[in-house]
Amino acid sequence: MGRVEPSPRTGARGIGGILLHRTGLARHGKGISEAVRAAAIQLTSNGDFDRNLATADRLVRAAAADGATLVVLPEKWTALGPGETVRAGAQGLDGAAIGWARAIAKELGLDLVAGSIAEHVDGEPKLRNTCVHAGPDGEVHAVYRKLHLFDVEVDGVAYRESEYEQAGDEVVLTHAADGTGVGLTVCYDLRFPELFRELAVRGAEVISVPSAFTLATTRDHWEVLVRARAIENGCFLVAANQIGERPPGLRSGGRSLIVDPWGVVLAAAPDAETHITANLDLGHLHAIRERMPTLRQRRPDVLGGAPEVLV
Repeated sequence: MGRVEPSPRTGARGIGGILLHRTGLARHGKGISEAVRAAAIQLTSNGDFDRNLATADRLVRAAAADGATLVVLPEKWTALGPGETVRAGAQGLDGAAIGWARAIAKELGLDLVAGSIAEHVDGEPKLRNTCVHAGPDGEVHAVYRKLHLFDVEVDGVAYRESEYEQAGDEVVLTHAADGTGVGLTVCYDLRFPELFRELAVRGAEVISVPSAFTLATTRDHWEVLVRARAIENGCFLVAANQIGERPPGLRSGGRSLIVDPWGVVLAAAPDAETHITANLDLGHLHAIRERMPTLRQRRPDVLGGAPEVLV
């Protein structure tokens, strides 16, 4: 369903009528770099956990069958809707959602960024919006709690995540089984470039963006922001968005994206529950960082921020 096939004449990739550039393997150092094959899963989640889980399971397996070893689910894939729906679907990290994520990551031998779930933390009155990285060993390798809560108004609809969620307070970089640096973010974080810069400085080569962007903000801002964060930081972005309508008439815009460090869209999802895949050539990334050394040219002495750059 979500696989993108190369055009035999141009080498571009097409899906849903969109032609997409394909980046091949690039020479880096003395050898030829290997590509990480990544996938973004696009879902229409609602308040039915069993249904959401079954769809996620099917699409993660399809992505693995397409060769993906790094898979990203969207935001709140377990339960999405108004505050009461999210609260009703909240789980702990020892619950069924993360249990499944650990099991399927081990079974399929992949790194799974399990989107985000509404996490219930014992002793805390509010939930957390929590992203978990499960590795091919079946263990939890990183836990990130969304830093920026979505308290905004879009098209006359007020969203107030802070009414039932508490923001996190930690920047989280994790590593895939092959050592690739993976930065963890969630949805609204995309509008805060300082988080992405911090992740890149700490060594992120790929940044995951599990999301549930509204229809309006997907239409007008989504691709611009995803491509900008990739270009600014010389990183691949794997941005998995929700698609479609959920009660009470709220809509997400889809168009999940995989973007390279030059801002080129490697894969884009059609308007359906699906998966997309692309090769992330780390040699290409490091070549771009050498030609456009913005990370090394930062001025933390003037502007602040971490002084060290891991590239």
